Amino acid sequence: MPTKITFIIDNPTDVEAFEEAYAPLVELATQLPGLRRTESARVWPKEDGTPTPAHRTLDLYFDDYDAASAAVTTPVAGELFTRLGELGTPFTGLFSDIERA
Repeated sequence: MPTKITFIIDNPTDVEAFEEAYAPLVELATQLPGLRRTESARVWPKEDGTPTPAHRTLDLYFDDYDAASAAVTTPVAGELFTRLGELGTPFTGLFSDIERA
């Protein structure tokens, strides 16, 4: 079953600095072995001005769970996770079975 890894990235304290550092991370993610598709999205601001529940999402699509699991054990993934952590913005990572595209 197709699998995706989703990173839900919290709101950074310095959006401009975060965005500058984020773009190279997406490029690095495209180097993961077995990756079929990448989707990066920015959360729309709320109309009432209150903080959004997250700032960005990054979805990485693979043929199946085994391919996704293998990809996260590579040096590229290690660098990706390190650099994502160095941004100083908390994030959550999820593995999901894609039931319907």
